[in-house]
Amino acid sequence: MAHPHKDYDPNGPVKRLREICLALPETIEKEAWGECTFRVGGKMFAMTDNNHHGDGRVAVWCKAPPMVQEILVGSDSTRFFRPPYVGHKGWLGVRLDVEVDWDELAAILEDGWIMSAPKRLAVTRRGASSKTDSAAVGDREKARGVQAKIESAPRARAVRKSGKRVAAHGSRRMK
Repeated sequence: MAHPHKDYDPNGPVKRLREICLALPETIEKEAWGECTFRVGGKMFAMTDNNHHGDGRVAVWCKAPPMVQEILVGSDSTRFFRPPYVGHKGWLGVRLDVEVDWDELAAILEDGWIMSAPKRLAVTRRGASSKTDSAAVGDREKARGVQAKIESAPRARAVRKSGKRVAAHGSRRMK
C-alpha cells in the first residue's frame, strides 16, 4: 500500500527541523513512506513522524549512538521514545509536539549525521586532523558522554543504590 504524502504546518516544528538537518553538509531531503527523510551519502539519519499510522504524535526518528536511546527514553519518556521499525536498531524518537530543546535536538541529529556520513565528511565535522585521530577522539568523546549520561540517568542511580548491575541491553544481573 502506498503511503500518502503528509502535509505539515509550514511554520510548525518540522520547518525548524528541516533547517537544522539541511544545515549539515551534503544533507538532502527525500520523501519516503509519506514522510520527510534526511540523508547524507545516500544513508538516512532522520525521518519525520507526522501522526504515522494514527499514533497522534509529531516527532522525528534519529539514528543514535549506542545506549543513547535507552538513556534518554529512561530519563524523559514524555519527550523521547523508541520508534517503531528502527527502534530495535538504536534509533531514537524525539517528540516535536511537546516543548523541544532545539539545541539538544540539533546535537542528537548531528550525532546521527556523523554515524551516517561518509568518513571524509564525518572526519571534517568532528574537527580532527586525521582519520585515525578523529576516530579515536570521537570514540573517546562518545564513551565519556555516554558514561556521564549513564551515571546521571535516574535508572542508573537507582540500580547502583540497589546493588545490581545492568547489562548493555538493560537486563539486570546480580553481583
